[in-house]
Amino acid sequence: MNENEGINRRVIQWFPGHMTKTLRLMEVEIKNVDCVLQILDARIPLSSLNPELERITASKPHLYLLNKADLADPAITKQWLHYFQSAGAGCLAMDSKQRGGAGAVKAPIERELSALLARRRNRGMVGARIHVMVVGIPNVGKSTFINNLAGSARAKAANRPGVTRGKQWITVDEFDLMDMPGVLWKKFDSLEVATHLAFIGSIKDDILDIEELACGLLSSVRSIYPTQLLERYKLGEDALALPPYDLLQAIARKRGMLVSGGEADTERAATMLVGEFRASKWGRISLERPPQRQPEADFDGEEGEDVAQDDD
Repeated sequence: MNENEGINRRVIQWFPGHMTKTLRLMEVEIKNVDCVLQILDARIPLSSLNPELERITASKPHLYLLNKADLADPAITKQWLHYFQSAGAGCLAMDSKQRGGAGAVKAPIERELSALLARRRNRGMVGARIHVMVVGIPNVGKSTFINNLAGSARAKAANRPGVTRGKQWITVDEFDLMDMPGVLWKKFDSLEVATHLAFIGSIKDDILDIEELACGLLSSVRSIYPTQLLERYKLGEDALALPPYDLLQAIARKRGMLVSGGEADTERAATMLVGEFRASKWGRISLERPPQRQPEADFDGEEGEDVAQDDD
């Protein structure tokens, strides 16, 4: 296995039919909303920035939400906030499961729509409802965010991709929220992006090789958070020099995961390891750092067109 890859490119594509229908639905419904709330995973902000969603929603004011910030490295999240905001994009970090936390987006949405709201007031439309399309990749926390904002279970939510299958309108105070199903893109041009999405559970695990997934995760994390990895599995520093599969075997032995003959049960260890990463038992980890180049280059929908328009 390539040290820097970890997962086979052929098993990383997942684009079921309902995602095609969702993209078509978004093309139709985008004209019926005032702004777009795009939810990203704070651990992988760029990998969770779906270019298909950027293209479809480019004409509307945007607010980006770095969700699951409680699982990410706070210092890196602060850098990401600066990165997005320096491109003129409205951006917040939050934990959507924290009671009351989702309410922090109400004022930013109104700021993003200040010009529209001013026009409404001038026409005597004070109190007109604000229509917000909520979009993102699978398993990024859209429905959980909406339920927290609403204060009740209005939208279907689960810790796995593919739960929301059709649009749902949810009314919260002066907002009408359109909860759209999570969508990936038809083909991943970057293996790193696909791998990151697999790590956080945005791609169904049953189409992946769990041992390759775990090896890829070990390869990524040990280069940026070696101490947290060693401490979690009580390994010596020499373990960092092992090939990923050998490191997985070492972890299996440390956890007493053995099969007949005393060999390491790497499949069981891999399942445990991926689950512990997703549950943040390794500590707060960010897999991506902001690029050093100009941030506008990573937000563009059409070439030369900044999707963070209207001062969003």
